Order: sequence, then structure tokens, then C-alpha cells
Amino acid sequence: MNNWKKALGIMAVLLMVTVLAACGGSGEEAESDQSATDSEETKKELTIGQINWAENIAVTNMWKVILEDKGYEVKLNNLNMGATMKALESGDLDASLEIWLPVQDANYLEEYQDKVNFSDATWFDNAKVGLVVPTYVEDVNSIEDLNEHKEKFNSEIVGFDPGAGTMEVTEKMIKDYGLDYELLSSSEPAMIAEIGKAVENEEPIVAPLWSPHWVFSEYDLKFLEDPQKTFGGVEKIHHATRHGFDEDYSDVSQWLKNWKMTDQQIGELINYVENSEEPIDGAKKWVEENKELIGEWVK
Repeated sequence: MNNWKKALGIMAVLLMVTVLAACGGSGEEAESDQSATDSEETKKELTIGQINWAENIAVTNMWKVILEDKGYEVKLNNLNMGATMKALESGDLDASLEIWLPVQDANYLEEYQDKVNFSDATWFDNAKVGLVVPTYVEDVNSIEDLNEHKEKFNSEIVGFDPGAGTMEVTEKMIKDYGLDYELLSSSEPAMIAEIGKAVENEEPIVAPLWSPHWVFSEYDLKFLEDPQKTFGGVEKIHHATRHGFDEDYSDVSQWLKNWKMTDQQIGELINYVENSEEPIDGAKKWVEENKELIGEWVK
């Protein structure tokens, strides 16, 4: 009898352990399923850095439209170039779509090459950077001519964002050529406004600019010759992503590598965005009209 009671007791204990284990397993499994769901939901959210440059606003809004059509939720975070690199390093940003190499953003490549993924792939292969003046300034055709005509320009080069790689290259150019000029910082819109005002009054102005840019279709400007090649030659535009991006967003990573644009395509996109009430509206119009091209990127 005592042996029988003991056996029943052991069976009851084993049954209780089995039930508890089953309950615990179900909880862990549910937790695991919930974590996977949360991960999938998080994976659909992307944050892309946006810099207040015409072509950057255009392409970030274009990709926002493309990715949201694919089911992603895309946030555009407005930052300057220096803050963009820091945010990519920390993981606060997923991607930045505009890195100019081999010259303009070489300092960022050198500083962050082990902390940020810089793409080998390029989306624009015929970019140019340098100093520009209006074409009616006929006696200034080279950077070497600037000192001789410094009174004409009030010894000032009208610049834009102080953190931009091109601004740092322009500072170097002033030293390389021994120019008696001051580089003024502002923003791209303020710089373009100053160029527009000068052209309207047929006054001289010199500023660092780049192509592709809509301003060349608006005003007659010319790049000054750069005999020392401080600004480099042809620049190519890359993108950059945070570490782990390729694993978290393998499809998007491949789409960005497939992305290629011509002068005409980027020029039209910038024009649509610049002439819309909201940048996203211009981007939507361009995306709608270029579905075949975009289909080649998002295979």
C-alpha cells in the first residue's frame, strides 16, 4: 500500500513538471514568434539622411517614393554632411545617398571608412565640381585670374554649408593658389539666391558649384579652369550605409547598387522636384513617368 501511494506521488510530480514545462515552452515560443514579428516590422522602416542640396533632396524623395511603393516606411532626416556621417556610424541613419569621390568627400572616406559602408557602386559617373562665374565675366576664365580681379569680387567667394566636403576643398584651393579671398559660408539656397541676384544685375560673383545642378539651366555660368586640379577631374557619386544594413535590408541594398542615372534623368528629376509645391510631389511624378527605368533598379 505504501509503495502504491509512493508511486502515485511520483507520477503526480512528473505530471506537474510536464505541464509546467509545456506552459513554459508555449510562452517562450510565443515570445519568439512575437520577436520575429517585431523584427519584421522594424525591418520595414528605413531612415535616410537628407542634405539641403537640390540633387540630394531630389534623389532622397525619389527613393522614398520607390521604397514606400514596395511597402517600406521611409523617414527622411535632414542633416548636414558631418552629422550624416556620425549618424551612419552610430546607426541612427540607415543610408546616405550622396558621397562624392575621389576628391570632394575624401576626408569623410578617410575618417569613416572603417565605421561606415561606402559603396563601390556609383549612381552618377559624370559629376563636376569647381568655381563658377557668370559667362559675362569675360576676363576671368581660370582660378589663376582671380587675384588680379579681386576688387571686382570684393575678395569674396560665396559658399554654402560649412560642413560640406566641397567647402573644405575650396578652402584648400584658396591656399593652393594663394588667393587673397575669404570663403563665405551660408546654405545652398542662400548661395543660389546670391548668384541669381548678381546675374539679374549683371554683377560679378564667384562661387563653388557642382554639376548635376538645376542652376545651370537657369543661369549662364562657366566653370573656371583649375590648372592645379585641386577640385579633381570627373567625380562619381556613391552612397553609404550603416554597418549591418546589407544584412538587414538585402533587397534595398541590391537596389541601391543597381541604381544609375544620366545627366538628362537627374536633371529632369531635379526640375520636377524644384517646381513642385512639395518635393515628394515632384518625385512621385518623375517615378510615375520612369517606371521602366526604376524596374531595372528594383529587380
